[in-house]
Amino acid sequence: MKTLPSYKGVTLMHRKSLFTSYMFLLPGFLFFCFFLVYPLGRNFIYSFFSFKLTDLHNTIFVGIDNYIHVVQDRVFWISLKNIVIYGIISVPGQMFFGFLVAYALHKNRRGLKAFRVFYFLPVITSWVVASLMFKFLFMDQGLLNYVLTDTLHWSTDPIKWLSEPGKALLVISFLGIWKGVGWVMIIYMAALQGVPKELYEAAALDGSHAWNQIRYITLPAIKNTTLFIRMMLIIGAFNVFTSVFLITKGGPLHETEVMLTWMYQKAFTEYDLGYASALSYVFAVIIACLTYIQFRLNRQQ
Repeated sequence: MKTLPSYKGVTLMHRKSLFTSYMFLLPGFLFFCFFLVYPLGRNFIYSFFSFKLTDLHNTIFVGIDNYIHVVQDRVFWISLKNIVIYGIISVPGQMFFGFLVAYALHKNRRGLKAFRVFYFLPVITSWVVASLMFKFLFMDQGLLNYVLTDTLHWSTDPIKWLSEPGKALLVISFLGIWKGVGWVMIIYMAALQGVPKELYEAAALDGSHAWNQIRYITLPAIKNTTLFIRMMLIIGAFNVFTSVFLITKGGPLHETEVMLTWMYQKAFTEYDLGYASALSYVFAVIIACLTYIQFRLNRQQ
């Protein structure tokens, strides 16, 4: 008959097991500290200095002056306004069309795989490729203006899609919708498969038409999925960068600037890393507050 190990033996085995576990966790922990925690801490320190890459020997401690400058910066408020406008247009657009496509494919199984791939292709398309494609379509001498002026004769002069701030933001928002519909579709399709078919059958027997089934059965059943998608898309909208940078570069006169493009310009064009660091932390605080509000609203709903 086997004898149970002594208390000391169990403790020793437990310590060895813990040591082995910590050794497995150590590389990931060191990677996390070196590539995330250390840069974040270093960046926070830089935000209190006048720190320029072109003049490293003239680093001056300025306290919270960089943060005061952010609040007083006109371009910062323009960039924040543009992000809000982009989110107001792109987030509901992605959710509406994503749900529409998901519901249509869920109801009609014919050619499901082909259509799913077709709608998901923009998601896996590079942001660089998609942005340059939209720039080619909407530039003054682009394909869209050629069709409108030379083919359909709807306009005598080319429409300045990318030169006027309002139209440029619309183009960038349409790109965000086009890129995001496929992702929303996939998430919604997974959620729709969990809705019991018996509910639809009972509603059909009661004479309920399609809109009432969507309103009273489908939408309440996938409410948590909708809240998740909304939260992720809002956070994603605040991180828009590539499309703005490649299509308008924040112009004209910073009127299409967003937070990340303005931060990029201050850091890597003007080399003002101190101010760019302060911008990044203000941006992080905004994202954190937004995420907290989203979680609170999700709990209440």
